[in-house]
Amino acid sequence: MYQRIHVGNAVPFVVAMWLRSWLRDTGYETKLVINITDINDKIYDAAPGASAELAADASGWYVEDTDRLGLGRPDVEPTAVETVPDQIAMIEELVDRGFAYESVGDVYFRVTRFPEYGRLSGQRLDQVEEQEPNPRKEDPRDFALWKATKPGEDTSWESPWGLGRPGWHIECSAMSEKHLGSEFEIHGGGLDLVFPHHENEIAQSRALGHPFAQLWMHNGMLTFAGEEMHKSVGNDVSLKGALDRWGRETLLTFFLTGHWRKPLEYSDATLESAAARAEGFREVFRNASEQAQEGAWERFAGALDDDFNTAAALAVMHEWHDHDLLRRALGVFGLESLAEADSAPAEVAELAERRVVARSEKDFAEADRLRGEIEDAGWDVRDEADGFRLVRRR
Repeated sequence: MYQRIHVGNAVPFVVAMWLRSWLRDTGYETKLVINITDINDKIYDAAPGASAELAADASGWYVEDTDRLGLGRPDVEPTAVETVPDQIAMIEELVDRGFAYESVGDVYFRVTRFPEYGRLSGQRLDQVEEQEPNPRKEDPRDFALWKATKPGEDTSWESPWGLGRPGWHIECSAMSEKHLGSEFEIHGGGLDLVFPHHENEIAQSRALGHPFAQLWMHNGMLTFAGEEMHKSVGNDVSLKGALDRWGRETLLTFFLTGHWRKPLEYSDATLESAAARAEGFREVFRNASEQAQEGAWERFAGALDDDFNTAAALAVMHEWHDHDLLRRALGVFGLESLAEADSAPAEVAELAERRVVARSEKDFAEADRLRGEIEDAGWDVRDEADGFRLVRRR
């Protein structure tokens, strides 16, 4: 990480935290590990001479922004920096077994030595293109396990191959295996990581005889006006910016509306729709509780047990007016706060009453000024046929 994460980067974090919540709710023991890759080329490129400081800042921003989602923290959040010795040990073993080789201080994995290479991404070996250009490689398709220190790079570690730093792929294998063992159940991440990152993780771990992940969950990408959300095309929105504008409850409700495998469009329209859905849940708790139909929870559970279909679960939840049942379901997704009754302070209600008067006198400038004061106080005023309603800003 080298800057604040964009809202699309939050999807795998949210899906993982929700899945852990649901598995625990249904009686499973879980251990969730989410890595922090604080060594990578982008950090060196973005802050020559100050990479360690930028890495520390970016890691802090990541924790700060994901904290605001209100989902808690993973059980373990290892960093690449703290696991460099583990990475070096893995690389040494790969070299000893003939799966890797040194080339002038760099170390590369021999792709052709691993027959299953390409199985995850569906590529044949003869389709694989060069990943990291270097004329000193035995094969253009080989990928870096260790990179020798280059001029201008200010952070490096001692290794059997000289000063350098690990490659991105070996970092993630080492961090995963250190905390979950050589075989674990689920590996998550965005669809954009299938190749080469996850393909390379599998190769280097299984080359050592480690079964590694048994199930891969690749979430779909957020889209922005029909295009995938990426910094490179200038359509990224930071998670911090999304939270500042929409609030955690609207953003989490938005993530619920799509199946985790599929693309999800991020736009004003889809976020406004999510805000309305969240408000709909709050409205349920403003009214009397009603008994849910028999089997209501089973339908909700069935949706999540069927490929963790949050969109289907959300549809079931919208049918409910049973406060206890709905509060329990919202809690799975960190949205139990929607069950809290909101009552605006007297001074905010007075501003809203004055706005009603201003509107009746057609003093729209004053009405707009009063709306601004209400919003600055943390509330939205919503006009209705019989007056207005004050809703806490999220």
